[in-house]
Amino acid sequence: MPETAPHPAIQRVLDAAARKGVTLAVRVFDAGTHTAADAARAVGAELGQIVKSLVFVAPADDGGLEPILCLVSGPNRVDIARLAAVTAEPEIRRATAREANELTGFSIGGIPPIGHGRAMRVIMDPDLGRFRTVWAAAGTDTAVFPVPPGTLRTLANAMVSPITQDQTDRAERPDASETASGYGSGHAAQGAGA
Repeated sequence: MPETAPHPAIQRVLDAAARKGVTLAVRVFDAGTHTAADAARAVGAELGQIVKSLVFVAPADDGGLEPILCLVSGPNRVDIARLAAVTAEPEIRRATAREANELTGFSIGGIPPIGHGRAMRVIMDPDLGRFRTVWAAAGTDTAVFPVPPGTLRTLANAMVSPITQDQTDRAERPDASETASGYGSGHAAQGAGA
């Protein structure tokens, strides 16, 4: 039986990795996973190994929006004040589902760390470096790929910086509704983003 071509969104991720000399082993599931915990169970990994690709925006000089992608460990939540300090963008905010799609070219739940329609700054949570392998979205809400954190940083051209809430903040404000790609169930589009 002949192999079928990957979904175009997955192919964009594969091509972006190949341009940097990396071959990815994408795993595609029959159905999407809706939370980081679901994604971790699906691949047999710890929650911390799941990479949430979170899109934030800041005002651009041309009056538009500058996208900033945060690659965050599964249980962690971005601290907006820390992110604003790291990026020197005091007006940074989380992108809407529509903005995230328009700026990355991918839908929420499948936003990968690479292969976007435009260049963007990428900030990586240092907690991802605790693991030998992490799992990131591969372009659709049903596709993920394993990658060593150092390779992920190189592929995404990411700056590693502490951008998440500390443990006491997280303990006070848990958010079980956050999806694998970092968006709560209040968004129309959610899914497996790992």
